[in-house]
Amino acid sequence: MLISDVKHGPSETVIAELRDYPQWHRQRQRYGVWIIPVNDPVLLDYIEAARLQLADLLHPSAQRQPHLTLFVCGFEQPSRVADDDFSPTQLHDQLKSLQGSCGAACSLVLDAPDSFASAAFIPVLDPSGQLTQWRRALEVAAKEVRPSAYVPHITLGLYKRKAAAEEVRQRLREIDAPSISLQVSQLHYATYDARLHFGPLETRHVVSLESGADNIALPQT
Repeated sequence: MLISDVKHGPSETVIAELRDYPQWHRQRQRYGVWIIPVNDPVLLDYIEAARLQLADLLHPSAQRQPHLTLFVCGFEQPSRVADDDFSPTQLHDQLKSLQGSCGAACSLVLDAPDSFASAAFIPVLDPSGQLTQWRRALEVAAKEVRPSAYVPHITLGLYKRKAAAEEVRQRLREIDAPSISLQVSQLHYATYDARLHFGPLETRHVVSLESGADNIALPQT
């Protein structure tokens, strides 16, 4: 639920505890996600300015590159045992599925900042259903690890203190909506250290949207 929903949304923010959660990762090390990275300097400047305006509310997250999460895969494992494991076979099948359906580069409209109870974010709109198309291609090979409905967004930060919903709404109203769109030319499969809340994302595979059927490449080193 969104804080912008006055009637049904949360009444206050939820504090994120930045600590290890061994009961979640159970000694599994790398967590895999499909993302759309934010590389536009103008949009990156907007995100940084928005974070500064909310700095007293949010945990800093300098190591984690701004991005839109497209699909949550799970813990990288040699074979799938637990429901939240993700195997090399599943990744291979996802890459193959995307190869025939990824389409051309595009742009996605960004809306004024909003918030979950746990995090402030920039909503990403998908009027043409492009995100839905990519997610369906990925779902062919793997069931997404997701406890709630998918809401496309770019996270600004997790909350470090409690704040009433009305205070958050007022603070968000003081931030102008982005004047640019999110340019999408690549889809990245990336992983991060499951022990770290804001550890850096490491790209493992890149799917380029410009070059048709031969559009899958490993990241350059």
